[in-house]
This record gives sequence, C-alpha cells and structure tokens, in this order.
Amino acid sequence: MRLSDKVAIVTGAAQGIGLATAIRFATEGARVVVADLNAQRVEAAAASLRAAGGRALGCLVDVTDRATIDAMVAQVRAEWGRIDVLINNAGITKDARLAKMSSAQFDSVIAVNLKGVFECTQAVAETMVAQGSGSIVNASSVVGLYGNFGQTNYAATKAGVIGLTKTWARELGPKGVRVNAVCPGFVKTAILETIPDEVMQKMVAKVPLGRLGTPEEIAAVYAFLASDDASYLNGAVIEVSGGIQL
Repeated sequence: MRLSDKVAIVTGAAQGIGLATAIRFATEGARVVVADLNAQRVEAAAASLRAAGGRALGCLVDVTDRATIDAMVAQVRAEWGRIDVLINNAGITKDARLAKMSSAQFDSVIAVNLKGVFECTQAVAETMVAQGSGSIVNASSVVGLYGNFGQTNYAATKAGVIGLTKTWARELGPKGVRVNAVCPGFVKTAILETIPDEVMQKMVAKVPLGRLGTPEEIAAVYAFLASDDASYLNGAVIEVSGGIQL
C-alpha cells in the first residue's frame, strides 16, 4: 500500500472530495485525521473508516480558527508522533457578480479558502521540517486558472493558492517537504447542488470527456501526490478537469 503508516491530515474531510480522500487514504494504509467543522459528521466519518479496518482520528477543526488547528496538530503528534501529509481540501463558495458581491461574502471565502490554507500549512510545517519529510497538497481549482463568471472571491482564493504552492515549494523543498496543488474541474459534490440544470448542462458541454468528475477521481490524484511515487514532484499544479476550458 502506497501510504502505509503515513499520518495524513485531510481538512474538509467529512463530506465530498474530502471524505472520498479520507477513504482512499485509509485503503492505501494511511492513518487518517478527519478534520472538519461538523462534529457529528466528523465522528461518523472517522467511525466508518475504523469500521472498515482503517485507522482514523476525528478532529473538530475550523480552518479560520488557529487555536483549533493547533489543538489538532498537538493531538495528532501525541497520538501518532508525526505528520506526513496535509491535504488542504476545505473550501466554500459564496457566489455573486462583482456588482452584487458583499464584503462579507468576499471576506468569508478568503478566510476559509486562502488564509485557512496558510494557517494549516504553517501549523504543520515545523513538524514536517523537523522530520525532514512531508507532502502538502493544496486544493486549487480550474477557476483559479481561468476565472469564472460570478466567482470573484473564489477565483481569487484559488489563484492565490497556486501562488502559495509555488512559494512554499521553494521554501520547504530544500527541507524535504514537497508542496503541490491540484486544480479540479467541476466535480459531483454538494457544492454544485445550487446550480440550475440548464447552467449545469452548459458546464458539462465544455468538458471534452462529456461528464462531471467524481470525488474519487480527485482523491486518487491526492493519494498519488502524497505518496513516494510523486517523490520528484514539487511546486506542480495539476489540472484534473476532463480538459475543460472555461
């Protein structure tokens, strides 16, 4: 198993791509930290991983609250002694056209999708550097590459995540810590449920493969980047979108 005994923190792990990632990592042999905001979902996800024979630790974490992040890091170190992987997967949307977007909408998305990535990475970096090894994978988006109508705040955060990734690859790479980013296209998760059917059909029509992605397909790329199979990948930005052009 590619991730045998690696300790992996997955943020936003109680649903969607994060949950699919936690499941994939557990099946690959990792010890998985299920980090999310919803206490009931966190425990349910961790319990399901353990019931399937995996090793899992549930942690209630708000990526905008550094105290909860630091508490998780301390708990993981006490429980398992190391941190090998961080998947910065947590994210939100609050869409509106530029003329209609409120400061609150803009600020809340920045706080979760961009500053949350900074906070979580800074919190684990010391441990990884001391170990001389680690893999950090940041969730960007095709929206960060191409922009998207009505997503000023989201596009800004996902473009910013690419900048963080490139910078940290330079800073942490010499210390044995790899940092990469994944840019998913449109994936079948709850985040798309508010999109009208006619808009969804237009989105799918832009994908050469003719369909939306699945959470499991993104999780597979996360697992590759977390593994030693990706040992020479650092600062990479991998688009996983079926070839979409927005």
